[in-house]
Amino acid sequence: MAQLFYKYSTMNAGKSIELIKVAYNYEERGKRVLCLTPKTDTRYGEGVITSRVGLQRQALPIAEDTNILSLFMRENEKHEIACVLVDEGQFLKKHHVLQLVEIVDSCDVPVMVYGLKNDFKNELFEGSYYLLVYADKIEEIKTICWCGKKATMVARIVDGKFVKEGEQIMVGGNDMYVSLCRKHYNDGRFKPDDEY
Repeated sequence: MAQLFYKYSTMNAGKSIELIKVAYNYEERGKRVLCLTPKTDTRYGEGVITSRVGLQRQALPIAEDTNILSLFMRENEKHEIACVLVDEGQFLKKHHVLQLVEIVDSCDVPVMVYGLKNDFKNELFEGSYYLLVYADKIEEIKTICWCGKKATMVARIVDGKFVKEGEQIMVGGNDMYVSLCRKHYNDGRFKPDDEY
């Protein structure tokens, strides 16, 4: 029986490379996957999933008004889809998550969503919230803080300064976000003292 998987982490934990690996494994066995990514993240172009190590994969872009279930049904009519893979799941809306649930429950096709859990203010994103509510399986992909402890928070850095105010969604990479353990997030140290 198919399930909805939510695989979350902080920045730079390897979510996108994991998605690319899963897609490759399905396709190597002759199975077709449907890769999706929200239009919100255009750092590498619309509809492109990119890992920090440079691997890329085309995906269908999801707009706020996209009906993922209808999109799935259209694509599945062309060629049977064995799995749906979604990157940047934190940018999904509630209706997107419910449509993914419908793909799992009514079409018996597994869905794996990768994304952040919390933002730079340590608040849940809308997509993350509903994925945590509806997912059958939730898995943390771990990464580390500069100190070596497990990173659970994401810090936003603007002009070399740690900030905790601003718009929730501001797309950026290593130039703007740093994964930190709770201690260093709370005390505002985003790098070792000798690097300030």
